[in-house]
Amino acid sequence: MKYIIIGAVAGGASTAARLRRLNEKAEIVIFEKGDYISYANCGLPYYIGDVIKDRNKLFVQTASSFNKRFNIDVRVKTEVTAIDPDKRKITARNLESGEVYEESYDKLVLSPGAEPIRPPLPGIDSKGIFTLRNVTDTDHIKEYVTKVKAGHAVIVGGGFIGLEMAENLHGIGMKVTVIEMGAQILAPVDYPIAAIVQNHIRSKGVALKLNTTVSGFEKDGERLKVQLKDGKAIDADVVILSIGVRPDTKLAVGAGLKLGTSKGILVNDFLQTSDPDIYAVGDAIEFVNPITGNSMNTYLAGPANKQGRICANNIVLGNTHRYNGSINTAIVKVFDMTIGATGVASKHLTANHINHIVSTTHSGSHAGYYPDAKQMSIQIAFAPDNGRLLGAEVAGYDGADKRIDVLASLIKREGTIYDLEEFEHAYAPPYSSAKDPLNMAGFVAENILQNRLNVIYWNDVANIGKTDLLVDVRSPEEYELGSIPNAVNIPIDELRGRLVELPKDKSIYIFCQIGLRGYLAQRILIQNDYENVRNVSGGYALWSVCTQEQALA
Repeated sequence: MKYIIIGAVAGGASTAARLRRLNEKAEIVIFEKGDYISYANCGLPYYIGDVIKDRNKLFVQTASSFNKRFNIDVRVKTEVTAIDPDKRKITARNLESGEVYEESYDKLVLSPGAEPIRPPLPGIDSKGIFTLRNVTDTDHIKEYVTKVKAGHAVIVGGGFIGLEMAENLHGIGMKVTVIEMGAQILAPVDYPIAAIVQNHIRSKGVALKLNTTVSGFEKDGERLKVQLKDGKAIDADVVILSIGVRPDTKLAVGAGLKLGTSKGILVNDFLQTSDPDIYAVGDAIEFVNPITGNSMNTYLAGPANKQGRICANNIVLGNTHRYNGSINTAIVKVFDMTIGATGVASKHLTANHINHIVSTTHSGSHAGYYPDAKQMSIQIAFAPDNGRLLGAEVAGYDGADKRIDVLASLIKREGTIYDLEEFEHAYAPPYSSAKDPLNMAGFVAENILQNRLNVIYWNDVANIGKTDLLVDVRSPEEYELGSIPNAVNIPIDELRGRLVELPKDKSIYIFCQIGLRGYLAQRILIQNDYENVRNVSGGYALWSVCTQEQALA
């Protein structure tokens, strides 16, 4: 058997190595048009920022070591230019010598990845404007910013890579501005979590311009002018385009393979394309989202590596290993914060007409009496009928990574908020509380489902009527430091003795700092025959950061 793999980074390299482990006798050829194989894409910003100092640490394997370890014919700097499915042949061109030749295959695997989006803006090809996708890009950026370390870097796009680049360029001493066309950074998460992170970014001295569109670029001597749609311009020494990526499907289209609605290579449950002898993995493919049921792409290294293993199993053993899709679990470090997301955000559930409930909780990363506990915000979306978890987002300073991993595991297995309540964790004061933040998220969600807790959200507060009553149940000291406009202050510990001040014929909206005291106040009122009582989900802390960020956007 002869297997050919096109693309030698995450998905392709994983497929090749697994094929060899399953079939020692097969002929395996892997083509990579770039200079390097099997490198750590996700580590590239950290090499630019001198966090990773040894460039060699970026390489999991080299072409030579891969050949020696797995007896695989690795051909770098060689671009596959065409596929002939009828003859089961590919055409390749050596980018150094120019030689063009054909190779036959029994099974072919496509792993071409995705390509950065470079919109046709005036001046976009000017010196000093970069995209970051591979090691060669990284070398060019690092060399360039070394010359302008005290200068101004403009990042176009507030996604994961854009924010990692912002942090790393800031870390080497550059002034940094992030320009985002949308109303928030981090498109996979909902606005409240994004707002928390935006506030943190601004606190580091990074300029963040939301709802801002770049219209072009101009050279100004050795510098650049980033032209904005509103007519203003920003001076820059270097520009990083992080607008997004699109599946690289040129070969697939040329071979007549079917694409999906998201313009990726359409694969079945076995990662097989519309041609039974051609499989595909990684950023270029499209598959069914297990939550929405819609076709989707995912641009993540974790799924690509797992797909490679599954793909190889199916090629060698027959189509026996189904791929169950990805729920887009992702995490990013943004200065001191960690932000994780998994499943489907509330805004995307709404867009897909999926009924759901949202709950936001704030908890300590570990026991409050143990030093250095930090606040962690968890937002979950769940089904109103059975409590099935549909999406989750975590923003915090410590322990956010392990919480998002647990949430991802539950969502992938169609777990519920009741599973969160009963989630059994390893507890000691330095690591968690006896009731973990995930347990607390489950408890609050169950209270909502059981109608023991009725909530409104931060963006509903502006719609509270003039005849309704807004009650701040925090302490007088907290109230004096800032409160929601028009709120009256009745501290929770005084509430039972001051019920006479709250008329029963009005709708009452309660809030505290993070939601807990508000819930307690609501329970007191409901059991004293108050019927229309709501608690502000996430409390004053969430309302404050969201409204503040809205004002700055």
